Amino acid sequence: MSILINKNTRVVTQGITGKTGQFHTRMSRDYANGRNCFVAGVNPKKAGEDFEGIPIYASVKDAKQKAGVNTSVIYVPPPFAAAAIWEAIDADLDLVICITEGIPVRDMIEIKDRMRKHNKTSILVGPNCPGVITPDEIKIGIMPGHIHKKGRVGVVSRSGTLTYEAVGQLMELGIGQSTCVGIGGDPVNGMKHIDVMKLFNDDPETDAVIMVGEIGGADEETAALWVKDNMKKPVVGFIAGVTAPAGKRMGHAGAIISGGKGTAQEKLEVMQACGIKVTRNPAEMGKTLKAILKQA
Repeated sequence: MSILINKNTRVVTQGITGKTGQFHTRMSRDYANGRNCFVAGVNPKKAGEDFEGIPIYASVKDAKQKAGVNTSVIYVPPPFAAAAIWEAIDADLDLVICITEGIPVRDMIEIKDRMRKHNKTSILVGPNCPGVITPDEIKIGIMPGHIHKKGRVGVVSRSGTLTYEAVGQLMELGIGQSTCVGIGGDPVNGMKHIDVMKLFNDDPETDAVIMVGEIGGADEETAALWVKDNMKKPVVGFIAGVTAPAGKRMGHAGAIISGGKGTAQEKLEVMQACGIKVTRNPAEMGKTLKAILKQA
């Protein structure tokens, strides 16, 4: 078991003919069951061609019909990425993972609005995210596959590099992962921490979760309050940006504190009050998790 993706997932790459799309499709195809999972690309101008044996279709709907894809990964440049997201959602794929960074916030507001109006059930991960990996089965995105191994700890993070950091620490301690989900750092995005926590809570092969957040917004607090009332598994929490000055944008588009809300201190306090074992030191995520697994 895993959440979101497994060896039976069938993936179409949108942006497969661009340099980034080609590189990461190749890396993902060469990981675990990737050759069976990455079955299509999309480029209306190059339909009928292929990328290293992966057929290219004119549209996502075509790829769904002819190659049986149920998941899309998007490497389309920012000005066109929202249209690519909508194309995948409109084809009613189960999962749409958008890696692209720099999509205008207004475009994403429109996408979310259209999803609501059309009652679309596709799950959107990202944009501006590293993707999703179920170790030793499939990776969809830009994370380095070799740092992961199969296990029973879930990881969810707004930050790509902190996802890798958490995984690196777990691996040093010999702890594998069930699934790692990078939800992205944009202010308007798809899955939130709470959505991923619900999936991990229901996954019989996830025993504990590391939840990594950032300053800005209230998503971590919302997830923490849900965890307090519903989560059956131990959770370790970390928030990046303890030293960030208020009102200053910090790297991620979503990482901005406004009106005194969304500070790291505030988030950590809420998380702690909700029974999440927090660490203020990014180097201690793995050790903190190992300690709570021993107690469990």
